[in-house]
Amino acid sequence: MLYRRRTLDLPHGELETPMLFPVRNVGKRSSDNTPTYVGRIPELATGMVNARSIRNRDPMWHRLTSGTTLRAEMEVPEQTIIFADSGGFDFSNEALDTTPRETLETQRQLDADIYGTVDEPLSRDNRAADNQERINRSLENALAASDLHDGDSLLFASVHGYDPETIRNSIHYLENQGNFDGYALGSLVPIRTDYKKVTKLVLAARESTDKHLHVYGLGGLVYQPLLLYLGVDSFDSTAFIRSAGNRNYLTPGFGGEELRNIDDLEYLPCSCPVCGTTPLDEVREDRTALTQHNLWALATELRRFRYIDESNRNVEHYLDLRFAGNEVTKRAFDTAKQQVRRLT
Repeated sequence: MLYRRRTLDLPHGELETPMLFPVRNVGKRSSDNTPTYVGRIPELATGMVNARSIRNRDPMWHRLTSGTTLRAEMEVPEQTIIFADSGGFDFSNEALDTTPRETLETQRQLDADIYGTVDEPLSRDNRAADNQERINRSLENALAASDLHDGDSLLFASVHGYDPETIRNSIHYLENQGNFDGYALGSLVPIRTDYKKVTKLVLAARESTDKHLHVYGLGGLVYQPLLLYLGVDSFDSTAFIRSAGNRNYLTPGFGGEELRNIDDLEYLPCSCPVCGTTPLDEVREDRTALTQHNLWALATELRRFRYIDESNRNVEHYLDLRFAGNEVTKRAFDTAKQQVRRLT
């Protein structure tokens, strides 16, 4: 397998990878209503924010440019590790309204530890020529950011493509023409149900560079173990928020279940700080509690994989069992195993 552990030296401290970046909705709303988790889930002193949304939220941006720090705005410790994405996902359906220079200025103002370059995600609904233009513009934006970037924060080039060759060529081009600390693979959320395709794209990126590899948007329960096996160093997720909004209860190793389908239990099958002492009926009515539990579930999935590896157990055997209940993900993992074994 390609799973690996590394340490990033960042402006706000060291970060042990692989790591999950929970997506914060700061900037998307008048206030950040993401439930508190930094300091409660020990390893998750991290967060992903949308730089464009924050800059476009005028009252918040005024506070941030008048002395308030982003971490104070988010009510998290100053040592929290922040990944500031450019907000490229917003450009899936909207025209690009920022530049590499403006985005870097915003990321610096936010005092982020990691910057994602300006990108334009792809869509299955676009013509191939339209998607290729988006790929090219994203590459140009990454190189412009590389020319402008200085300081200790890490710069990750955002990369897109719907075939392995495009991913490999894009990373090789950026390696030769720019200076990046890592790469962030995007446009996978719209094709996330095509597990085999996603697996091949991720593996193409992993083959192309030894630098840090982040995957945008696929840090949920199903994809986490697959990405870890493929050597991905970090990922972000909104699954804990979205699932709670749909009243879905996440369980490590299984996935999600709508709470309306769970009736005859007094307590849910989890010993996290939320479920361990809170009856099912109370969790059912408390969206914040459900969101907190769901994030604990994502953290537990990561802990479990780390434990399997550190205790010298057979990771492939664990993943065979992990994916046995879903024929689609099982086939995707079988494909990944074959490809990885050819590389190692």
